[in-house]
Amino acid sequence: MEASTSSFLTATSSRLFRPLTTPFRISAVRTEEKPPSAQKKSAKPAPNPKTSTRGRVRRRKEWWCSPSSSHCCCYRSPGAAAAAASLPATFCNTLDELINNFVDPPVLRPSVDPRYVLSDNFAPVDELPPTPCPVVRGAIPRCLAGGAYIRNGPNPQHLPRGPHHLFDGDGMLHSLLLPSSQLGDGDGDGAAAAAPATLCSRYVRTYKYLLERDAGGPVLPNVFSGFHGAAGLARGAVAAARVLTGQMNPAEGWGLANTSLAFFGGRLYALGESDLPYAVRVDPATGDVGTLGRCDFEGGVSMGMTAHPKRDPATGELFAFRYGPVPPFLTYFRFDPAGNKAGPDVPVYSLRQPCFLHDFAITERHALFPDIQIVMKPADMLVGGGAPVGSDRGKVPRLGVLPRYASDESGMRWFEVPGFNMMHALNAWEEARGAELVLVAPNVLSIEHALERMELVHSCVEMVRIDLRTGAVSRTPLSAENLDFGVIHPGYVGRRNRYAYLGVGDPMPKISGVAKLDFSRAGRGDCVVARRDFGPGCFAGEPFFVPDDSPAPGGGRREEDEGYAVCYVHDEGSGESRFVIMDARSPQLDIVAEVLLPRRVPYGFHGIFVTQAELRSQRPQL
Repeated sequence: MEASTSSFLTATSSRLFRPLTTPFRISAVRTEEKPPSAQKKSAKPAPNPKTSTRGRVRRRKEWWCSPSSSHCCCYRSPGAAAAAASLPATFCNTLDELINNFVDPPVLRPSVDPRYVLSDNFAPVDELPPTPCPVVRGAIPRCLAGGAYIRNGPNPQHLPRGPHHLFDGDGMLHSLLLPSSQLGDGDGDGAAAAAPATLCSRYVRTYKYLLERDAGGPVLPNVFSGFHGAAGLARGAVAAARVLTGQMNPAEGWGLANTSLAFFGGRLYALGESDLPYAVRVDPATGDVGTLGRCDFEGGVSMGMTAHPKRDPATGELFAFRYGPVPPFLTYFRFDPAGNKAGPDVPVYSLRQPCFLHDFAITERHALFPDIQIVMKPADMLVGGGAPVGSDRGKVPRLGVLPRYASDESGMRWFEVPGFNMMHALNAWEEARGAELVLVAPNVLSIEHALERMELVHSCVEMVRIDLRTGAVSRTPLSAENLDFGVIHPGYVGRRNRYAYLGVGDPMPKISGVAKLDFSRAGRGDCVVARRDFGPGCFAGEPFFVPDDSPAPGGGRREEDEGYAVCYVHDEGSGESRFVIMDARSPQLDIVAEVLLPRRVPYGFHGIFVTQAELRSQRPQL
């Protein structure tokens, strides 16, 4: 979940600064396994992937590296990388150390002190090659068999030398490939059982990751924690010096790809809104995860893309947007079912002030955008010594409604919704023959803490109804519980649905359980109709709903909630992590299967389940 400030840096520095070396455009980062003969040339022991700088050969338009080989021909130890540092790099590193130790030491701001931010199960882990995991409880349902659950999240490859926000970590994908076949006769209930699953954890090979891997330490400033007051100006000056001396090129991307994932057009993408998507691939045979490259869709997408695009389940189209600190603050665009950019960009100039526009929603004919009280205020850093992103309690939140296939913003309408700050959307749909829009989303009540003190955040799910004929807006609370990080049946995106599954904050971003909401109960009290608490000291991440796609009895259509809610769960007492599969229809969300993981999986952000058929349909190259 990367900051809007990163978009500011990319937009500004790419215009103002050019490296002294001849600039060139990078459009792909590819990873390839080295042939066995190349791997045998080195007898060095495998380096620690947390600190290793091996594996990158820089060429025009491409880097070639092997995520699973520890004996790549271009291996260099961290010490060698430091020894080879240029004079400009050494000078910039020294300035960074001075800023981190004397101008802005983390101890002065506990909310970005790595000792606290990266403690317990928020601490980073090394990469993990494909490793078998036993199914220790129940059996894997057939609709999940052979598929993979992949969860994205921040995992800094180097220990921070200064302030560090949870959102600042490099993207790491934790992928669990589930068994596709049974061992033995099974129990006759239509489930695959006993065969092991395979866990693999890999960094997304972003430009930032590769640059800092070669450097042996942090190079790019941390966006969320680094730009604060005078220290932020100083770090900005150091970053500018690195650009001017050719140490880095902001045109190649600042992003972390650490927020979420999306599957469309035969490809799986790791997403972070401050940069372009990175295509990744899960090997359906071994479970290994590799990075294919940074994608601009043949020049159709620039700067960045939301980490929460919406795929229409009926048409196969994907709808997305980008936002930033310079006009237009919002730009809307879409893709066809094959994953190609479709139609023109739609810049929205009626968004008067840049804000943290993290998510949105679609219906069959509209797209809905929140204009919330988290805003970009770079002047506060310059004048007031604050951060460039913060809350504005005097601002009245709005919802913008744009025709889904608009070619310009002439059809955009804005509706004031006082006190409604939506960070994540659950779903939206149309009623009254399209004359009314319904949006369901958690409302962040303590918006001033959304970035700095997440443990103080409380979000309540609300149903917002917009009458397009009169402009009237009404709101109905669905639950008073602290609920966020929610999902629905993916086949109902943009259509009226009934159920959602959300994480229970205890406090956020820790999730102590999963709650099921029934939207049909709106206006009749609390809409929580089922829940699963994971027990003392056990915390999970965002759940994901996987529908049961097996034929329904009698040949009819299965109910919306027939399926399974899945997530990783960590026991802070024992240190064990598990993958749990819950029956989404049962009142207690009963656990029907568990996979014991070979090591802990850190808390993260958003995940996805990719079916066996989708894994096999992945395109192998960019």
